[in-house]
Amino acid sequence: MTKRWGITLPVAGLSIADQKELVASLPDLGYTDVWSAEADETDAFTPLALASAWAPRLRLGTAIVPVFTRGPATLAMSAATLAAAAPGRFALGVGTSSDVIVEHWNDIPFEEPYKRVRDTVRFLRAALRGERVDETYETFAVRGFTARLVPEEPPPVLIAALRPGMLRLAGREGDGAIVNWLSARDVRTIAPYVRERDPAKEIVARIFVMPGADPETARALGRRMITAYLNVPVYRAFHEWLGRDDALGPMWRAWGEGDRRAALRAVPDEVVDELVIHGPAEHCRERIGEYVDNGVTTPVIHLVGDPQDPVRAVRDLAPDG
Repeated sequence: MTKRWGITLPVAGLSIADQKELVASLPDLGYTDVWSAEADETDAFTPLALASAWAPRLRLGTAIVPVFTRGPATLAMSAATLAAAAPGRFALGVGTSSDVIVEHWNDIPFEEPYKRVRDTVRFLRAALRGERVDETYETFAVRGFTARLVPEEPPPVLIAALRPGMLRLAGREGDGAIVNWLSARDVRTIAPYVRERDPAKEIVARIFVMPGADPETARALGRRMITAYLNVPVYRAFHEWLGRDDALGPMWRAWGEGDRRAALRAVPDEVVDELVIHGPAEHCRERIGEYVDNGVTTPVIHLVGDPQDPVRAVRDLAPDG
């Protein structure tokens, strides 16, 4: 299997319009992949459409598109368009997102997320093959949809997963799993669920990295990120399952009591250091390599902290340094 090394677009610290030259240089630096996200910044598809023209050798992936915030047919058309523009180089990552994004920001009920992902993947498999879909699924119905644009090679569909049910679904009905907010050690816990039936299933991991940051600065930002994310119910449940009750319990209690400052103080240094990589670039690359050693197929660097020189950060984190 080709060794993969990815980065998240857009790169933090650069406007989208200023990323062309950097993205074009990524293959020569050793990067194989660019993956987008979709939460409160860019949509998932536009940065990849730009990258498909700027760097035609890169694989493109969404990590992830929420299954609730686009209708099934609209999602299929977006995926088919990018797959047709970048034949054989696009991977579609879908997932539940969170109740915050789905309900609070988009006013859509966050109901039966497991079934919604499962049904969406089943629909996408048929739609991206150009089949006519006239089906009542458990969570939605599609009446007589046939995609008029069918990519020559349907893209693989990966599923964002945290706990056993969704991890197994990613391995059973998806082409692999997309994971984040986990340590290199945690990969050993999640990988067997994804690969129960097929050891070749892909695991894509988004990894938060602050190259060059001193420990105090990195931990201060890491604590803010952890309290923001790991109090979201789906992520809290994930880390409870991973066994971080004792380490994060004081933070969860303080947050639940409305004491945000106490919650920040309660996040242990060792948890920050596990979940947010920081320090010299060489050290960061070694830490990313640990994810691969433990079962990740595609590590995807996500620069955080608005680096002063994002171009240098991307170059320093390239696989060969």
